[in-house]
Formats: sequence, C-alpha cells, structure tokens
Amino acid sequence: MPRTKPSPKWRSGCPLNASIEMLGDRWSLLIIRDMMLGGARTFKEFLGSREKIATNILADRLRRLEAYGIITMQRDPGDGRKVFYLLTRKGIDLAPVLTEMVLWASAHERTENQVLVREMQKDKLGFIAAVKKRCAEQTELLAKSSTDSHK
Repeated sequence: MPRTKPSPKWRSGCPLNASIEMLGDRWSLLIIRDMMLGGARTFKEFLGSREKIATNILADRLRRLEAYGIITMQRDPGDGRKVFYLLTRKGIDLAPVLTEMVLWASAHERTENQVLVREMQKDKLGFIAAVKKRCAEQTELLAKSSTDSHK
C-alpha cells in the first residue's frame, strides 16, 4: 500500500518503537478509545471523558494523531467554526489492538465496564468488525455531507 506522506524519523526501525512513538502516551490511546467506542468527534466531547484531559494536552494529542495520519480533521459543512475529528483507515485499523489491550487489562487487573469486556470476549472478531464498520460509516457520512454542502 503506498504511503501518502513520508514516515517520520523514528529512533529505530523497530515496528514496536514506531507504534510507541505514535501511541505511547495514555492520552492518545484514550482519545482513540473515545472515538471508537464512544463516538466522540468534537473537542468538547473529548473533554467530557472521565479521565479529564487538560485542554492543552488534548489539543497537542489531536495535532499529533492528525500528523501521524491516525485521525483527520474536518470542518462542519453547516458551521465552518465547528471541527470534527474522525479516524482514518490507519486509525480504524487500531480496533483489534485496543480490543486486545482491554481484554489483557481485564484479565490481569480489576477494571470496570465488564459489559464491554464480556461483549468483546463473546465475539471478539464480530466486535472488532462492528467497531470498524461504525467508524468507517461515520467518516463516510461526514465526507458525503461535506461534499453535498459544496454543491
């Protein structure tokens, strides 16, 4: 698959290192979680997360995730002042990774949201497919509404 942007300069050529450099802080993963599982798309929605991310950190992580091609930013076609953040194909492809992280943590630590964990355990592949489909549809819907508003 051809790359649209040159890869950033990583500390090493190790794929795990590249992953950690893109996603290695908790805030980036929690933003992606909120997008995948909670449907968050706006700055305000991310601020409502129970982990209470600071506005300056949120702005920085959104910029980083966009620079890495994990999310994209689109203006609301009806109100150009409003911005939506959407997962790209690269970001959507993180669904199995986040699912495995949730299952790993729930197996080794006391965690909440056992309803989600049981849903993942019951049909992991179906869960991942549903998350990927929902995220892709959300992105396509906004792209279509943006195109329609420019006609």
